[in-house]
Amino acid sequence: MRGVNLNVFDFDYDLEWAALFMNACEKIYGRYGSRDADSANGRLSLAGFRYAMEQALAAHGRETPQPEPRTPQRTVEQFAAARRVKDHACIHCHQVLDFEHERLSQLGQWRREDLWLYPLPENIGLTLDIDQGNRILRVDADSAAAASGLRAGDVLRQVNRQPVASIADLQYALQRAPAKGQIELAWERDGKAHATPLMLRDDWRVSDISWRASVRKIGASPPVYGEDLTLAEKKPLGLSAKHLAFRQSPFVSKAARQAGIQQNDIIVGVDDKDLQMTASQFAVYVRLNYQTGERAKFNVLRDGRRLGVTLKLPASPAY
Repeated sequence: MRGVNLNVFDFDYDLEWAALFMNACEKIYGRYGSRDADSANGRLSLAGFRYAMEQALAAHGRETPQPEPRTPQRTVEQFAAARRVKDHACIHCHQVLDFEHERLSQLGQWRREDLWLYPLPENIGLTLDIDQGNRILRVDADSAAAASGLRAGDVLRQVNRQPVASIADLQYALQRAPAKGQIELAWERDGKAHATPLMLRDDWRVSDISWRASVRKIGASPPVYGEDLTLAEKKPLGLSAKHLAFRQSPFVSKAARQAGIQQNDIIVGVDDKDLQMTASQFAVYVRLNYQTGERAKFNVLRDGRRLGVTLKLPASPAY
């Protein structure tokens, strides 16, 4: 990301892969690339990529290219945190978010809400067609989208005047939506154009962010790591299918080892809380609910015994 103008190349920096469709004057016609906690590529397809490209080309053909207003140059090197990265070392996309989180924290302006980036269509009750990213496959009952009158088969055209041809386009529009209030939708049904507002509900941006690399620099560092137990492994332990349970890996961190955590310990909770989540979600839970230096009791199963191992939570590593 060195030297890249972030005001032009503005996208979800946590993604492993993303594309922007633009002309020589740096006008952005659309975006492609999305993911969720379940899969890095489950929302991608060649057909969907082609469709988004075709819509971008159509938009380009409808206008006479004009130079875009000069966009102020904003680069990752301008962040103070970037100066700690060795010269000529790569600065990865997700580090843009890491550096921004650090900047806001130092100014006392960081908010927990800043972590809920690029909300998915499901956050407003929509499931979109992967092969045609603006076609609605399903509308969740009692959702904000249902209340706005959308139905399966409708085609989104704009959200808050942002053209939509892909899931990424919708996410880009939702990223810029207010925390409360409404957004304006333009859509088609059976070839007929419609427009309607969609009322945003409380906490509508919240979703599973356990996949995001930028979260790993937030809060206290979870000192335990491992693979989730399977349902077959949980059953004889008396644990439900979604109950937290993961086996400590062969690498035991210094903080965990000094507190008494051992390889193959099964972590089932913290401070006796009943947690329904995966190991990755647990790591985010610790980061969001505990501070560096705070003491926490990890609930552990070892050789059929339930133990409580208390340790002081270390800080997340800095650049």
